[in-house]
Amino acid sequence: MGEGAHATTLYDWSTHMTAKHPVTVIGLGAMGTALAGAFLGAGHPTTVWNRTPAKAAPLVARGAEQAQDIEAAVSAAPLVVTALTTFDDTRDALAPAAAALRERALVTLNSGSPAGARDMSAWALGHGARFLAGAVKNVPSAVGDPETLLYYSGDKRVFDAYEPALKVLGGDTVHLGDEPDLAALYEMAVGATLLPALTGFFQGAAAIQSRGLEVSSMVRFAGKWLDMIKSLLPVYAREIDTGDYSDAASSVNLFLAGAAHDEDLTKETGVDTSWLAPLYDLLRRAAESGHGDHSIAALTETLRTSPPSTPDRA
Repeated sequence: MGEGAHATTLYDWSTHMTAKHPVTVIGLGAMGTALAGAFLGAGHPTTVWNRTPAKAAPLVARGAEQAQDIEAAVSAAPLVVTALTTFDDTRDALAPAAAALRERALVTLNSGSPAGARDMSAWALGHGARFLAGAVKNVPSAVGDPETLLYYSGDKRVFDAYEPALKVLGGDTVHLGDEPDLAALYEMAVGATLLPALTGFFQGAAAIQSRGLEVSSMVRFAGKWLDMIKSLLPVYAREIDTGDYSDAASSVNLFLAGAAHDEDLTKETGVDTSWLAPLYDLLRRAAESGHGDHSIAALTETLRTSPPSTPDRA
């Protein structure tokens, strides 16, 4: 169902500009429970639903209404927030209540690909809902904090109407654009740093322990290191955007030379550093393609399998 199909039943979002309108939260894992708790704490009448009803008990004790089924949950509020694992999980959970989604704002906060977000958007719009896909860029315990980042993409009218409520979940709340897949794209792009960074920390932790030292002794230094990396991101972004990698403060060849150090670390500590092998293969491929003396940011060119899209400057 396209946009035109909503013309005669377009929801009057302006009626929900107040800050304390009802909200439904579907999915009560750690994140969903944190989301519902934040809404309750801010005074929003909150309905909750989960496949395992017992998970709702702590929230009910705080004043939440527990829906007996998914259709009742969706029907209970104009704003429906889901916190399930994937877009497929979200669609499967909502399917029995698809008819009740009409003229409601559906906000999904789950992992998934841009393609998954586009499919979810088409499904939601096809059932008459207004759709936002979002991502919480922090742990459940940080939900509600002023510095917690959440970003959304999809129908800007929904975001504008419900922004006060969405900011209850985190003070750094951003709308990326009307394309429904942008939040998923940024979620995967930004999230790509997580596993390599954590694995590097865990490797370091194992090395520290090999000397009988406490891992906690390295946390301050690791934090400073991450701060340094953070400070370099604008520099690398500029190099990538311009395609100019000639100012090589840290070159591909410099990083490639570190392979020998990791081999020595394995021999001395017994720590397995083989997870780095694909990264060194990437470095070698970059050097072989002429980027050896270029900035490490030139790895982007090796990672890319097709030319970058031209940014929309409109």
